[in-house]
Parts: sequence; C-alpha cells; structure tokens
Amino acid sequence: MNRNLRSLLAAFTAIGLLATATGCYTPTTKSASATPCMDVLHLFTAANVPALGLDETPSPAGKWTNGITPPNLPGKGLAQHPMLYVGENYDKMFLVNDGKVIWTYSTGTSYEYDDVWMLSNGNILYTRMEYIAEITPDKKVVWRYDCNKAGGANHTEIHTCQPIGLDRVMFVVNGLPPKLMVVNIKTGATEVEHVLPFSQPPNPNGIHGQFRRTRVTSQGTYLVSVFGMGVIVEYDKNFNEIWQYKIKMPWAAIRLKNGNTLISAEGDNLTREVNSKGQTVWELKNRDLPEQYRLASAAQTATRLANGNTILTSRGDNGRGPQLVEVTPDKKVVWVLQDWKTLCGATAVQILDDPGIPEVPGESEH
Repeated sequence: MNRNLRSLLAAFTAIGLLATATGCYTPTTKSASATPCMDVLHLFTAANVPALGLDETPSPAGKWTNGITPPNLPGKGLAQHPMLYVGENYDKMFLVNDGKVIWTYSTGTSYEYDDVWMLSNGNILYTRMEYIAEITPDKKVVWRYDCNKAGGANHTEIHTCQPIGLDRVMFVVNGLPPKLMVVNIKTGATEVEHVLPFSQPPNPNGIHGQFRRTRVTSQGTYLVSVFGMGVIVEYDKNFNEIWQYKIKMPWAAIRLKNGNTLISAEGDNLTREVNSKGQTVWELKNRDLPEQYRLASAAQTATRLANGNTILTSRGDNGRGPQLVEVTPDKKVVWVLQDWKTLCGATAVQILDDPGIPEVPGESEH
C-alpha cells in the first residue's frame, strides 16, 4: 500500500470516528495527498484570480513597512516555509510560497484576524472578530456569518474557527451569553449551539476577553481557551467537562497527536506542553530565546510541525521584533522571520507543506 493511499484511508477513518463522537455526519475528503494544500496553490495564481475581489476592500500599508530586517537571521527568511499568514493588527492576509507573497486578501479597516485555515479544496476560512467567512482562491465569498456590532449587551465577537470536513464549521461567539456553534455551511443549519460557562464582569465590553482559540480534537471533544478566566477546558460532545488546566491568559491551546496539549499563554509569556495529568513536559519562555531573537510581544499561538519543531507567532510590537520563531525540541532556534517590509505582525500561521488534511480535526497541529 503506497503512502498516499494510507493517508487517504487514515483520513476516512479519522472523519468517521469524529462523526460518531460528535453525533453529526461529516463528509469525507477527496484528497489522497499527504500535503493537500500544496496541491492547490496553483489555484491562487490562476488567470481567473482578480487583483481585487468583489467583496475585497483595499487595506492601507502598515506603518511598519520601513522596518529593518537584522542581518544573519537563522533560516531562509520568507523561503523557510510555504504558509498562510495573518496578524490581528493588519487588514490583509498573505499566502507565501518559494519566498514570495503569491496572493493576498484585504478586508479594509476593521478588527482582528485571529484564526485562519486553508482547506484541501483551496478555500480559506478565517475570523475577522466582527464576522467569520470562507472564500475561494479566486476571492469569492461562499459563506459568511456576521456578529452583532450594536454594542452593549447584544454585542458579539468571533475569534476562533475550525473546519470539520468541507461542509461544517465550528466557532465560538463571544457574547452574553457566549456560545459554541457548529454550522453546516451548505444547508445553513446550525447543528450545535451550546452556551459556554463564563464569569462575566459588569462591563458588557468585557466579552472581548472571553474566549480565544478553540479546537475540535480527533476524539470529537472541544478544547476551549477561556482567556478571560485563565483556564483551558475540555468538554465531551455533550459538554460535560472532562479536563481543565489553569494558566494566566491562555490565548491558544491545541491537542497534539501525542495526546499532550500545547498552550500559548500571553499572561506568562510562554509556550507550554502539558500531558493529560497537567504535568509540564516541555516549555519555552521568552527569556529562553537568545536575546536577539526574543519576541517583542508574547506569543499568541504556536504550531507544532511533524518534525517536532514549534513555531511561535508574535505581533512583534510594530516592527521591533520577530514575527515568527521556530525552535527544535531542545530549544535551538532554526528560523527567525523578521520581515516588516513584506508582512505584518503574526497572530496565526498555517504551514502548508506539513502533512495532514486540515479539515480532519487533529491532523493539523495549528
């Protein structure tokens, strides 16, 4: 049996198990490639891709475009990895391949890109705080869910999303009350809608700090970063709590293939891997990095690569520090991206040549 066939069978099995665990049917993916996102990159440079889509709004250049890249940084700069890249303080997403930006998508002056996914069919799912949307490589919007921007008790925000197969999307709506939802974007049906526990401060604007990254695991559980309460909570499909871990201002938590949980904690300015008992098995504090490579602002998210390396994202304090840093398991720095002439600060990155089908929960460790 060749590697591609094994990968396809594994994907079928994973989706089937997830459908059983969550109680909803999830369609199988058609991709048999170990790196399906690489197979669709040509769609983004095809002749039918407009410079500016109908729903696209030009974004002004960032004030950091004169940032200076330090010499002799580890790695290959923009050529280190093909990647999909967003930062919460800028209004444009970037697709990078072979050391060049090959595609962008702008959404005008607005608020926070916080989560982003390229699917195996080439579509891109992203959150924009005020809404969540899925677009095609030729910049057509195929689905969008808008928040309530009225303010006060009705105000809502979205900071996290995840594809479940090609037809379903999981996301969390910050609000009064906050809710975890799973929507079928083909039928428009809401298949899961559950209020999440949260201790709400008197100020309604406090919803901004409620939740950040949430992930559906390969077992069909929900791993939720409760940013404002300083805790990560895992729920089963019926929303019974099965695990929790307390840490200051957890921005992101992902369940790794080894069963551990990789956490980015803004409050403690660290990235930590813990096992099911809550024991720390790996940790990287900002001060562990060589001084010249330290992050100017705390890592918001972390990506674990198949080779065991970890990539940290940082907003970079508008050009004063790196946007991405990649370290080995023994904390050796192998790549530092500090390119403020090309990119903005980093909040989320998807490495496109890392194995795994993105819409199969658990396969993409980002």
